[in-house]
Amino acid sequence: MTAAPESATSQPAPTTGRRRGVVAAYLALTKPRVIELLLVTTIPAMFLAQRGVPSLWLVIVTLVGGAMSAGSANALNCVADSDIDAVMNRTKKRPLVRYEVPRRNALVFGIVLGVVSFAVLWLGANLLAAILATAALLFYVFVYTLVLKRRTSQNIVWGGAAGCMPVVVGWAAVTGKVEWPALVMFGVVFLWTPPHFWSLAMKYKDDYARAGVPMLPVVATARQVSARILAYSWATVGCTLLLVPVTSWVYVAFAVLGGAAFLIVAQRLHAAVRNGQAVNPMKLFHLSNSYLALLFVAIAVDAAVGLPVLG
Repeated sequence: MTAAPESATSQPAPTTGRRRGVVAAYLALTKPRVIELLLVTTIPAMFLAQRGVPSLWLVIVTLVGGAMSAGSANALNCVADSDIDAVMNRTKKRPLVRYEVPRRNALVFGIVLGVVSFAVLWLGANLLAAILATAALLFYVFVYTLVLKRRTSQNIVWGGAAGCMPVVVGWAAVTGKVEWPALVMFGVVFLWTPPHFWSLAMKYKDDYARAGVPMLPVVATARQVSARILAYSWATVGCTLLLVPVTSWVYVAFAVLGGAAFLIVAQRLHAAVRNGQAVNPMKLFHLSNSYLALLFVAIAVDAAVGLPVLG
């Protein structure tokens, strides 16, 4: 059994340090840096769905609605995980831990953001986009945060599905339906998430262990973790090549070269662990961010340039 939520009478002592302003504290609840990466995958999906540059208004509405939906999920995650955040060095400065936002206010804030995001996407894009975004929000909160995270080392594998939805939402906003390229992009993000997050979890293994969260590096050996990271990295790069039929050489060139760089770093991490050498998993973590962002930028550029597709 993993760490249980704290009772109202057993709150940790407030964290010392400089407090944020009210607006900054509520903004921090939404985890803006996480939202940035989600939005980076949304725009290229819209470009590819349009096979060109989509309506600026539609892009803005989809980004605003998507950001609000992701912010809602993150705020509700902060409410549910405040006990975990309080004992982890990486998260102990979050607003609820520092008492910068009352727990009840954070809950209401998260719910309101989710409701408004549904309305924005429905009115500004279409009903399907709104439903998909809300489904991702609910999955992240009720399946990942409340069930998987505290109970299984596969938490981030299946819970990461929520972070894959922005590409599908973007595609649906443009076309009003979900087609196979959107599912391939979903697959790319889905397969990319474990090596991205497990490399971070290797760095903060002790944090997760102290919080009672069974992230893979806590319950498996470093060699097992690095082997799975490498396997998922290969699967990610392989999945990116499934977009070849709907893209040109611009995308394919980066998918091959960028994928090779990603695999080299993943292989080096595994080799270092296997040989008992000192490792720096954060190198893969930071590279994985750049790799995914640039891969989707390549998708957008490819679609905007309008070169003949290879398929």
